[in-house]
Amino acid sequence: MKKMYLLAMVLLGLASVNAQNNFGNLQNQIPRDQRGNNQFDVKKDSVQFKGLSLDLGAAFSMQFQALNSFNDQPSTFEAPSKVVGYSLMNLENNFNLPGANMVIGAQLYDGVRVNLDVYLASRHHNETWVKGGYLQIDKLDFIKKDFLAGFMKYATIKIGQMENNYGDAHFRRSDNGSTLNNAFVGNNIMDSFTTDMGMEVYYNRSGWVSMLGITNSKLNQNVAEIIPTSTSPNTEISPSILAKLGYDKQIDKDLRVRITGSLYHCANTSSNLYSSSRSSYGFSGVMFNNAFTNGTTAVAANTFTTAGEGGINPGFGGHATSIMFNPFVKYKALEFFGTVEFASGGNTKADEKNRSFNQYAGDVVYRFGRNDSFYVAGKYNVVSGKLANADAKSINVNRFESSVGWFMTKNILAKLDYVNQNYNNYVQFASNGNPNNLYGGNFKGLVFEAVITF
Repeated sequence: MKKMYLLAMVLLGLASVNAQNNFGNLQNQIPRDQRGNNQFDVKKDSVQFKGLSLDLGAAFSMQFQALNSFNDQPSTFEAPSKVVGYSLMNLENNFNLPGANMVIGAQLYDGVRVNLDVYLASRHHNETWVKGGYLQIDKLDFIKKDFLAGFMKYATIKIGQMENNYGDAHFRRSDNGSTLNNAFVGNNIMDSFTTDMGMEVYYNRSGWVSMLGITNSKLNQNVAEIIPTSTSPNTEISPSILAKLGYDKQIDKDLRVRITGSLYHCANTSSNLYSSSRSSYGFSGVMFNNAFTNGTTAVAANTFTTAGEGGINPGFGGHATSIMFNPFVKYKALEFFGTVEFASGGNTKADEKNRSFNQYAGDVVYRFGRNDSFYVAGKYNVVSGKLANADAKSINVNRFESSVGWFMTKNILAKLDYVNQNYNNYVQFASNGNPNNLYGGNFKGLVFEAVITF
């Protein structure tokens, strides 16, 4: 943490030494404040290059949570079960561990900038660590003046370990301390997010938006030899392919329409698209159990560093393919955003038999007041699929969420969120005989969140 403070002081010191226009004069960057709402992908602008320019930003979020968890497990288990003392954890109405992000960037050349994203503190890793960094190229003038200028007028290249651009839903999700662009507290139940090493090429012209990308399918970079095992017989990891195609048009001054289709595919996956968020952001501690015994075995209570927190991971361990469609319509002050997602994959690298999960989500946001300072919003999200091919039934998880928000300034947002989430068709006991916390599960209640972003 001390190193990050020192780095921030050095950057601020450099900014004070140089002219004012050498700080914050970055090209083709989506604003981190309220102006960034409903901006997707990369965006070309008319900012002029004026030499090396530095960028320093941050995001902080804090929550007061008042949620309760329930399930259909009995208070006393009958024989032959040997479970004694089982219960879900009673959650206190109190503050969650806050999240904090830092963004460090620089305009290095005309049409070339670099970006570094840092998690200063999060629930899962409360120490400072780097989320990722990338180089964004909007011009190739560093090769030769106006090199491929006709193509680069509409194209952008991103290279690095970064938030990979699968679907449009990740542009509206909460990312640790950065929650300003999410009208709600929760992300999608099946939360697609990963930061593999790779490259993405964008081409946006006349309303058409497109992207083609490739990653090495590794969340944690290393060069260690892959040793085959009984559950992982593969000796290599395949690259992941990303693609997006859509249309985004401001029809008139009142109506904007956008629809995109996105693809993610990997033949031998290493990372997991639905469990790669290491900040553990969501509804803290829901559906956790207290310590209990099962015969002579002591079972520990869940800890609050466990990832998930209201999300569902389909658990694909071999090949994986996901397709997402995202319609977005904004008419005057009313917005609709939807997600239709079809995901499939193998159980493990040793069991490639295909199974699938489907996700549907839709939210409506109405903004009002001076500068759209206030909003009311509602969202419904449902996920269904088999966690294993041997399961008799597909699980079904649904969530209703409503929220009211107030932009005190374009950098400060306060929101009050109500959530009610239900778990259906889960088996009562795991294979080891322990009770399944999600059997007839439900959590609901209120979360107040405040966020500052600059």
